[in-house]
Amino acid sequence: MRMPISTSSAPAAVGPYSQAVASGGMVFLSGQLPIDPATGTFPSGGIQAQAKQCLENIKAVLQTCGLTMDNIVKTTVFLHDIKDFSAMNEVYATYFPQGQCPARSAVQVAALPKDALIEIEAVAM
Repeated sequence: MRMPISTSSAPAAVGPYSQAVASGGMVFLSGQLPIDPATGTFPSGGIQAQAKQCLENIKAVLQTCGLTMDNIVKTTVFLHDIKDFSAMNEVYATYFPQGQCPARSAVQVAALPKDALIEIEAVAM
């Protein structure tokens, strides 16, 4: 059994997909772009501001399920430019306590929707 999850506290899906889907005790979050749900725009401030917004969007979707960032077991970070890895990592580290970080992959991609600098997806349980 699977249950789609949606919240107005995170940006609406920009295509035919759910913000997240719960199934088998796990929650699979779609990639979150750095869209501020209140304005529909990206925050100014480059990769760090965009990374923070992605993580805040993930946090909002998780809250809808009664979960927190501590429930995340895996993330995938998609970067438009891998040179932004260190700057992204500084922000990312503030969301996960040392020693409690989820598994993670980070890759450079040719392009992201709406010309974002970053997109982050997550799996929680």
